Amino acid sequence: MRRLALAALLLLTACSPSGCGQEPGSPQTADTNPEAEPLPGDPDPTPAEPETPPAPEPVSWPHEPGGGLYPGSGTGATDATLWAAGIRFPMEAGPAYANSQVYGYGGFAAPGPGSQCDVRNYSYPWRDNFCETRSWTNGMCPAGKGHQGQDIRPATCEKKVHWVVAAENGRITSIGSYTVTLLGDSGRIYRYLHMDMAGVNALFPNAASRNVTRGQHLGKVSADFGGNATTTHLHFEIKAPVTSGGGATVMFVPTYSSLIDSYGRMLNGAA
Repeated sequence: MRRLALAALLLLTACSPSGCGQEPGSPQTADTNPEAEPLPGDPDPTPAEPETPPAPEPVSWPHEPGGGLYPGSGTGATDATLWAAGIRFPMEAGPAYANSQVYGYGGFAAPGPGSQCDVRNYSYPWRDNFCETRSWTNGMCPAGKGHQGQDIRPATCEKKVHWVVAAENGRITSIGSYTVTLLGDSGRIYRYLHMDMAGVNALFPNAASRNVTRGQHLGKVSADFGGNATTTHLHFEIKAPVTSGGGATVMFVPTYSSLIDSYGRMLNGAA
């Protein structure tokens, strides 16, 4: 009996207020203290929430306002109406440079010496050239006549390299000596000038092949002009119904705002 009492006394003295088998005043283990630091190798009990990556900054490019023609080249149309909202930019890829082929370097009204391949033609900012001085009828121009579309140079000064594409679903209604006409499902008419016409005819050999989808290849930028001289560029036009005098007339409309809209979407991956 004396031996059993002694053993019980020894067992009691080996227990601290925080539990048996632990020295009084010693730190608690992770098993008995939920706020204890995890042991090396233990999984993190509260993993951090994954961070949401910041949204990319929108891509932009320098461009002059609509109607801001080259000095001395005419009076531009300042109508900022988005006449063809949502169209595909008429070239498959950028960069591209909207500017004048007549008043740019190498053109017959150039601001100074230089060739059509001058680096200054292949740089920003963009500049409108709808309504540049011409003898063609254009009811949207202050003078009642002028350039009927927008000149766009491709990424490089090379013929038959850079693809031109359909602005929207529709049908090619005409292929001329230097002009391709696309009637869009919207009712708008798009005209593309100065492509490599031999290549265009190879893509669309007959009437059955002329239905096209938005972004489909139409041809490549060149300088075809029915035997006349021009630079390597795409001339792009839009004709749309315009209400006038109580009725609607299909006529040339400013292209610049629609090109800014479509080029911005293309640069940002939402062509």
